[in-house]
Amino acid sequence: MRQAIGELEVPTRGQGLVEVTRSVCDWVTQHAITTGLLTLFCRHTSASLLVQENAAPEVRDDLVAYFARIAPEDRHAYAHDDEGPDDMPAHLRTALTGVQLSIPVANGRPVLGTWQGIYLFEHRRAPHRRRIALHLLGE
Repeated sequence: MRQAIGELEVPTRGQGLVEVTRSVCDWVTQHAITTGLLTLFCRHTSASLLVQENAAPEVRDDLVAYFARIAPEDRHAYAHDDEGPDDMPAHLRTALTGVQLSIPVANGRPVLGTWQGIYLFEHRRAPHRRRIALHLLGE
């Protein structure tokens, strides 16, 4: 049994989904572990991780719009607004989506469906540099 640990830095342009599938797959390939488990962990409280469809861009747009409806920016709705009106909604959206993914690895690649991609979901309006910790365990 072997393991590898690393980190990806992901620049964002503000709210939206940033696909990181290629970077994650390249990282897994570098470590030559053919069978195992990959864990990804977003090191932030206002961004999250998703496995989602990577074919139709409308899916990403609809997800952003949906989360804007269920956790709207409203300065009067939340006690916490230290960093502006998008601060607490970003924390709520992260709580609903999560910061960790576990993906099996087979034949040296993450096991994803045909239309699945790995995304960092930025919940803040301003651009950020987000960090994703990667841990690969296997043989």
